[in-house]
Amino acid sequence: MYLFKKLKSYKNYLQKYSLHNLIDVDIKNYGPIDKKVVRSAYYSVNPSFQEPYSAELDDLIRLHHLVISRKVTKILEFGVGKSSVIFDDALKINKKKHGDFVKKNLRNSNPFECFSVDNNKKWISVCKKNAKTKLVKYHYSKCTVSTFNNRICTYYDKLPNICPDLIYLDGPDQFSPKGNIRGINTRDPDRLPMSADILAIEHFLLPGTLIVVDGRTANARFLKTNLQRNWCYNYSKDYDQHFFELTEKPLGIYNKKQIDYCLGKEFYLRLSQKNINF
Repeated sequence: MYLFKKLKSYKNYLQKYSLHNLIDVDIKNYGPIDKKVVRSAYYSVNPSFQEPYSAELDDLIRLHHLVISRKVTKILEFGVGKSSVIFDDALKINKKKHGDFVKKNLRNSNPFECFSVDNNKKWISVCKKNAKTKLVKYHYSKCTVSTFNNRICTYYDKLPNICPDLIYLDGPDQFSPKGNIRGINTRDPDRLPMSADILAIEHFLLPGTLIVVDGRTANARFLKTNLQRNWCYNYSKDYDQHFFELTEKPLGIYNKKQIDYCLGKEFYLRLSQKNINF
């Protein structure tokens, strides 16, 4: 898979960046770092569950790698958590390496920041207190059941007004959105998360934007069905993650400069090919 062809070893990556120390994971007792954590059937669909999800180091390593390898400057994250800490660290590295170029050459009003949206004030407070993130901007928003083209879905009521080059979809949970449409909502263990926020802002996104959907396969299929622009798509069964890249010609000189510097010639190779497994 193109996105991770340079990620040769999870063990070596962890040794280089010590991500486990950032989130207080005892690596000696963790188990295989390149394997998925298997949980019970109702682990993520329990409305009374009040503990943070346990760390999945393989997922977090890949997210860190994506931010660094693609020279990401701005992240929109749906759902705060351990990923917020990982994004903060990766953006610090990018700011140090690429800050001068971005400042001098790109049109980017607030580079090297992660904007994390969540509907749970408690988790935001916990993250702010314990994570010690410097480049993460936390945004609280209520979440509501609504529609997109008459399809029932959910939206955060308010989003940060930014233009991200990486979007990470890992929230909201299915029990948070309020309201219903004709008696239908997502607040049942047999329902599924169905966020449509990305669809609402699709026309603002710049070529080269990458979307990562963590699990949430029904939601990812909903996005794939309704996204209208030219997206490369790949689902990794091993990772249980979905990836969308906006593979279009640059919109102008500044978008082209960012693509040239951050993504390079391989982006244009993908642009020239159809149905590429990126």
